[in-house]
Amino acid sequence: MQHEPFFALAPYHIALVVAGLVVIAAQWLPRLVSSREPAAAPLMLLFGAAVALIPGVPQIPDPRTTPLPWEMLSEMAVIVALCGAGMRIDNLRPWRRWLPTFRMLGIAMPLTILAVALLGVGIVGLTLAGAILLGAVLAPTDPVLAGEVQVGPPHKGQEHPVRFALTTEAGLNDGLAFPFVYLGLIVAAQSFTPGTWGLDWLLRDVIYRIAVGAAMGWLGARALAYVLFSVPKGAVLADTAAGVIALAGIMLCYGSTELIEGYGFIAVAVMGLTLRRVEQHHDFHRRLHDFSESIEHALTVLLLVALGSVLPRLFADLTWTHAVLALLLIVVIRPLSGGIALLGDRSLDRRSKAVVAIYGVRGIGSVYYLAYAASHVEFANESQIWSLVALVILLSTLLHGFTVGWAVDHLKDGDS
Repeated sequence: MQHEPFFALAPYHIALVVAGLVVIAAQWLPRLVSSREPAAAPLMLLFGAAVALIPGVPQIPDPRTTPLPWEMLSEMAVIVALCGAGMRIDNLRPWRRWLPTFRMLGIAMPLTILAVALLGVGIVGLTLAGAILLGAVLAPTDPVLAGEVQVGPPHKGQEHPVRFALTTEAGLNDGLAFPFVYLGLIVAAQSFTPGTWGLDWLLRDVIYRIAVGAAMGWLGARALAYVLFSVPKGAVLADTAAGVIALAGIMLCYGSTELIEGYGFIAVAVMGLTLRRVEQHHDFHRRLHDFSESIEHALTVLLLVALGSVLPRLFADLTWTHAVLALLLIVVIRPLSGGIALLGDRSLDRRSKAVVAIYGVRGIGSVYYLAYAASHVEFANESQIWSLVALVILLSTLLHGFTVGWAVDHLKDGDS
């Protein structure tokens, strides 16, 4: 029998040690200077990048050459986060609360996609297909990393209009960005000839898939609620602590929706919103939420450390035009498109509108969309797009993560 050296220093065990140290340090170090919840996301990215530069540390697969693991892991993180965002909302009414959300979805997001696509062609020199994909990838706000400005857990309140708007926007715009991802894929495969594919794209990728996603989310929630709260009488599943039902229900709803070509992201967001309306004050909603949130956080940590570790490789292709576009998106395009969308809205005061317009965090959802696209079509500018998206995520987590405390402090008086 051949024996390994006593101190073999297996790369797998080294990776475990490094990942553990990075996560603990990112969560603990900020508390030395502040008692508030730390902005751990940007630190995990930065620490992951620093560790990747140390010789001998195992390398994470590059998403440009191996996109499938990135697609699968980020997909699971996003769907759990989307359902959790829906489950957090205690009150959907009065319906006028939704007006800022609809404005951000219907006006701000398309404006952002258009602006990023135009700048992608004009400044960075991307192909039209690559620019459309870039706009679609960077337009949606992230439900995973924006927890600090979202509503509180079930039954906890903290449903200030700003929190409500940012939570519902993040919960719904991931699915609504998908038609534009498909548009980029179509243009890459068939060129920009709307006369040949425009109607098909509108009927299939916009109308059909959105409608099916919403319907499946509602049906999935009603079916799961029946299992949880109705049968068998006197021994319902909701009286147990089986929080794993949350994950099982999310996977069932998402998978079944995707099987019939609907948007699973929309389905799980609608599922969370609908399930929360059944037996609204039952303690099981909090248990479901807490269990799914734990899974969400674990997946997010893995993704952030992994993304941080590949940043040095991704940034090797960065140019000054990438930096200009990334900064424009965060400090000009998103705030300006949000401000335009909220013009005339009377449900928010001026400061609240500013917070909603500014705090559109970019993160894990962008990783999923880009990995998904890379798995389906080969883009001419794929390496540039990965570099640019990684830079946007880093800048967004830094700028938004370290200033969100200030924004939240100015909302406390309005929390309910």
